[in-house]
Amino acid sequence: MKKQLFALLFALVPMIGFAAGGGGVHLEEMNPDLEDKASLQNGMKLFVNYCMGCHSMEHQRFSRAAQDLDMPQGLVEDNLIFSDALKFNDQMHIAMDSGDAESWFGAPPPDLTLEARLRGTDWIYTYLLSFYKDPERPTGVNNAVFPLVAMPNVLEPLQGVQEKVCAATDKPVEGAELDPLTGKYQSCETLQVTKPGQMEPEEFEEAIYDLTNFLAYAGEPSKLQAQSLGPKVLIFIFIFGVIGYLLKREYWRDIH
Repeated sequence: MKKQLFALLFALVPMIGFAAGGGGVHLEEMNPDLEDKASLQNGMKLFVNYCMGCHSMEHQRFSRAAQDLDMPQGLVEDNLIFSDALKFNDQMHIAMDSGDAESWFGAPPPDLTLEARLRGTDWIYTYLLSFYKDPERPTGVNNAVFPLVAMPNVLEPLQGVQEKVCAATDKPVEGAELDPLTGKYQSCETLQVTKPGQMEPEEFEEAIYDLTNFLAYAGEPSKLQAQSLGPKVLIFIFIFGVIGYLLKREYWRDIH
């Protein structure tokens, strides 16, 4: 039994490290808020409009998301279902053939239903903010969290063009060199928007938060129900415990 536990522990350690790490890049903290329905609704809109052309969410249904996020069926059908082949109760799958996707991108884009549980919300949030211009890449962009990524920056119209720029800092950072004349560290790993998009930087970061928040919901949609049922279950256990204790005293009264 101990050998099996140790084997399971060693199997999980690389997975935990993979989910928590970002290739040496500092991951921004992202705390999901599954009670923020407006954020989740906007995140679903962004996912359908910008991600679902390539990425499916086959373990999630439009109807389930609409029910959990308080969205009317007509609103979802008119604004979030763009294919006549998809219906309200269907899973959120895409029309792209996996074989074609592999020939175009080198590998089929992954299904994102469980992506937040696999990599963590910090990783996803930082990853979506870390695309930058790289003319040497086939898609014209690279990513600081996932170097040599094959995915294009589909959110560039919203964010704008982001590039690596050199900046001076008082604190040593990875890859920075100390300038003996100024006493500052020169780092050329700083990302900066050089050509604005449709959104201001703060607005774009909020949009990425909403998108990541929706992916966190999709990875465990029952968590909303579990959180609402939790207090009710605790109240039931407390009441049942009191009744059980009083019943035990009644049964043992004659014995004592």
